[in-house]
Amino acid sequence: MSFSHKTRVGVLRGGPSLEYEVSLKTGKTILANLPEEYEPLDIFISKDGVWHTSGLQKKPYKILQMIDVVVNAMHGDYGEDGQAQKLFEHFNIPYTGSDSMASALGINKVMSKDIFNRQGLKTPQHIIIYKNEDWITKKIIEKINRSFPFPIIIKPINSGSSLGVSFVDRKSQIRDALEKAFKYSSVIMVEEYINGKEVTCGVIENFRDAPIYSLLPVEVAGPEDKFFHNYNSKYIDLKSRYKTPGNFTEEENKQIQKTAVLMHRALGLRHYSRSDFILHPRRGLFCLETNTLPELSHHSPFIKSLEAVGGNIKEFLSHLLSKTLEK
Repeated sequence: MSFSHKTRVGVLRGGPSLEYEVSLKTGKTILANLPEEYEPLDIFISKDGVWHTSGLQKKPYKILQMIDVVVNAMHGDYGEDGQAQKLFEHFNIPYTGSDSMASALGINKVMSKDIFNRQGLKTPQHIIIYKNEDWITKKIIEKINRSFPFPIIIKPINSGSSLGVSFVDRKSQIRDALEKAFKYSSVIMVEEYINGKEVTCGVIENFRDAPIYSLLPVEVAGPEDKFFHNYNSKYIDLKSRYKTPGNFTEEENKQIQKTAVLMHRALGLRHYSRSDFILHPRRGLFCLETNTLPELSHHSPFIKSLEAVGGNIKEFLSHLLSKTLEK
């Protein structure tokens, strides 16, 4: 007499990151759309880093003993920076998304940008500012003021969802923008502002007979009075929207798709990712960053783009889990 055993899938969500709420949405969507051949286990991590399942606190290794594979639905610190990945690797648990080294690289805007530049990809000019004992000095403000013409973008090097990012169009705004960014990271990046179409493009490995399949580029279109998308416009402000497919020429679409694949490969990522760009009307395509664990809720650009090519989240999760378990 034989007994069938469904593969037990732990969906990891929440966590100490400031992208906690986004992670809960991704996790909820995944739990609701897992294919029937899998048995889901909701693994909730509180903001203070305590692991729970079935409403009970448990040590991470106790929970990991209960499952066959992890779907990592976390974003930002801990879930996307390689820390959780190291834990999965230590206990030899298969998991979705990039490995610990590639995750740490992908979340660091400075290191990933350096890699993109070495690959011949164009990124906005930037300088790095380190937090010091004097906090924010006149010397730092003057350095920034001399480095680029206004407007500029000031951002932490390792946060997602546009947290801590400021659009600065005059010298008097620099100090406030630095203080805001330093709340999220001790190292920040000051970038030239590229005025163009905001674009995002997802890729999926070994999908539809392609080694790395590129989804349709999505044009990020928000309220007219905003220069870029912040956390509220991405996740709270309903006026924000994504145009799928975006308003691009066939040549622009191909370039964006090809570059998203190159960025995924350059960082050594795994399974799937989503890269962000600015398309300037004269200066061309600028690479901004790659999200190693993009949001997977139904309103997210990754899923909208998947649906635009006739796919759906169930199909994607089935593919993702089969590829993760192949190893």
